[in-house]
Amino acid sequence: MEFEEMQKIWDSQNNKPLYAINEQALHNRIQSKKKQTSHITNFSELLLIIVNLGAGCFVLGINLFRPGGNKYMCLLGVWMLSTALYLFRNRIRRIKGDKKFDRSLCGDLNHAISVAAYQVRLSQTMRWNILPIGAFIMLGVWDSGKAIWIAGLILVFFVLAYFGSAREHSIYKARKRELEILQAKLEG
Repeated sequence: MEFEEMQKIWDSQNNKPLYAINEQALHNRIQSKKKQTSHITNFSELLLIIVNLGAGCFVLGINLFRPGGNKYMCLLGVWMLSTALYLFRNRIRRIKGDKKFDRSLCGDLNHAISVAAYQVRLSQTMRWNILPIGAFIMLGVWDSGKAIWIAGLILVFFVLAYFGSAREHSIYKARKRELEILQAKLEG
């Protein structure tokens, strides 16, 4: 029996082409990835906003209302409040932008890629945010006359945090790349 005859028998048994893509299963997978990406992004944004807002208010409050407050710690508080405001503004922008995607297979995939790209940018921005926060803390420790070993420990902590955040960032980049590969396969 030749291959073409076997293919006709197979097609007639399943009433489906031999190399068909199950669009519903693919759409469900894309929606699942979109939901996962959106959940991680929402959680990250809210956590970053709350932490920066809370820590900024605390640091600023302690240093403004205490006699002899540290000017670098005041700057750190202002920086963290500014970061929270920046994150909140970007969150509102991202949520408003979600409405431009249709609810088709391609629309959901484009939406998932958009949110994943936003998460990668957010992760990279917060990695770079470690540098000014670390600098303000180091300057604050130096200005208050604390022991040099305390500054050294703080520096080691921020270096480890920076390199630890690289791993998280690479995970977000890999998820985005996976979605882009899926998009390329569907378009090609």
